[in-house]
Amino acid sequence: MKRKYRLRQNSDFQRVRQFGQSYASPIMVLAFLRNELDHNRFGFVVSKRLGKAVERNKIKRQLREVARLRLSQIKPGYDLVIIARKSASQVPFTAIRQVLDRLLKAADLLV
Repeated sequence: MKRKYRLRQNSDFQRVRQFGQSYASPIMVLAFLRNELDHNRFGFVVSKRLGKAVERNKIKRQLREVARLRLSQIKPGYDLVIIARKSASQVPFTAIRQVLDRLLKAADLLV
């Protein structure tokens, strides 16, 4: 994912979590907040409780790929933070994609 589509600063993550809305599932949490840009920015959070670095990085790669595939279908102008839960490490990629689609639809973020 290109640099302009990523949230990098801790203050951005905290702002989205504190002032934004969120929708949850057993696999992940989607938090979002309107930004003043003409594109979306994504942040991914995978806790150390989910496993060692190899497993956490695998989950992050899967989440980034799902977001990348849906990039053109998400309404522009939002900061989105996707937080993986413990069960995210035990589900296949297709389940992650379906859950994110469901959360985006519930949040009314799909075009």
